[in-house]
Amino acid sequence: MNANEILDEMEKLYPNAECELKHETPFQLLVAVVLSAQTTDESVNKVTPALFAAYPTSKAMAQASLSDIESYIRRIGLYRNKARSILKLSQDLEEKFHGEVPSSYKDLMSLAGVGRKTANVVRSVAFDIPSFAVDTHVDRISKRLGLTKPYDSVEKVEEKLKRKIDRDRWNRGHHEFIFFGRYLCHSRNPECYRCPFTDICKKDKVDAYLKKKA
Repeated sequence: MNANEILDEMEKLYPNAECELKHETPFQLLVAVVLSAQTTDESVNKVTPALFAAYPTSKAMAQASLSDIESYIRRIGLYRNKARSILKLSQDLEEKFHGEVPSSYKDLMSLAGVGRKTANVVRSVAFDIPSFAVDTHVDRISKRLGLTKPYDSVEKVEEKLKRKIDRDRWNRGHHEFIFFGRYLCHSRNPECYRCPFTDICKKDKVDAYLKKKA
């Protein structure tokens, strides 16, 4: 079963897979993705409505105090570091990009708290530019399904998936991988009894590698 055939099966399971971070603008998406690092989308969605009501634009956020931003996101992990990042990236957007979220990798990754995964999500969701963001779900699923090797880096996983999956499926495929990882092939206790990929699953091999590495 090749990568596109795997996506066909995922699409049957999750025909409405899409970004679950609540946002109304590219700026709000950017902030939400930065906040989602090592935190669930569900947790982020609980704090961003009030945050965005207070600071809906980069101009408003850039003028906020660090303590005020912290007060809105205190319930999520690493909130102090994330508050500093979204304050600084808001200031950078105003100073360098006239308040507009850029679409290039170079410009996005020049912003505080923005790495390749965040840049890929923003390019894909906000600008519909073919991208394949690799988060923990995508990394785990690609390795369990044998599309990448257990020892592959995040960058190598992205490279391989983009090579094996048709370009016009990257944006949607990213979300299908995430839904499959989030709602079926969990990190712990995956629901193998309802998985369509048991014949090709490499979970035992991946687990053995991770155990040896630890």
